[in-house]
Amino acid sequence: MRILLIEDDTALADGLVRALRGAGHVCDHLAEGLLAPAALAVTSYDVMVLDLSLPDIDGLDLLSRLRDEGASLPVLILTARDGVEDRILGLDRGGDDYLAKPFALGELEARLRALARRRSDAPAQKRLGRLCLDSIRQEVQVDGQRIELTARELSLVDALMQQPGRTVTKQRLFDTLYSWDHDANLSVIEVHVSRLRRKFEQAGAGVGIRMLRGLGYRLEAIDG
Repeated sequence: MRILLIEDDTALADGLVRALRGAGHVCDHLAEGLLAPAALAVTSYDVMVLDLSLPDIDGLDLLSRLRDEGASLPVLILTARDGVEDRILGLDRGGDDYLAKPFALGELEARLRALARRRSDAPAQKRLGRLCLDSIRQEVQVDGQRIELTARELSLVDALMQQPGRTVTKQRLFDTLYSWDHDANLSVIEVHVSRLRRKFEQAGAGVGIRMLRGLGYRLEAIDG
């Protein structure tokens, strides 16, 4: 899941970025709300986490502006304003969920997963061959047996299973796995794909990752 975090509290933002990336998500951070339109213009996000108390624009005004400009991604409002009227106003102005500070990281992550699932209208489980991706448990199984994957490998499987049988570009996969400030290059995708292929083969997953040179990668069921 790729997340855009708009939060001006440096300590809180740093902690959230570390925690979300540690959980296998890609998280880009902005400290100023007026930078959000440019970020959304060049990057596709699954969900936005928006603090209301920003230094350059009120968070609700920013949210209204983004909605007026056609932004449709789910937005979770993160704020210390936790009164009933505040929550109603936030939801009426375009928010999809509302979480008051302080909060438990586990609850934040669960709410983000729910928002992302709601947007894609995707089933909790995706299947191809003998492979099953469980987005609730955040794991991949073969015939009910869990395959040990790293957080990035899990994100890679998720990206490929969004469009099974269709080609996903290497750049799209890279953007799914890495944030703006990561110094990796596109060739790292080949490393992740190679490791996934090996794990799929060892588990008898009944799927393969096909490379189409110059185009990208495709997840396919293997006959037999």
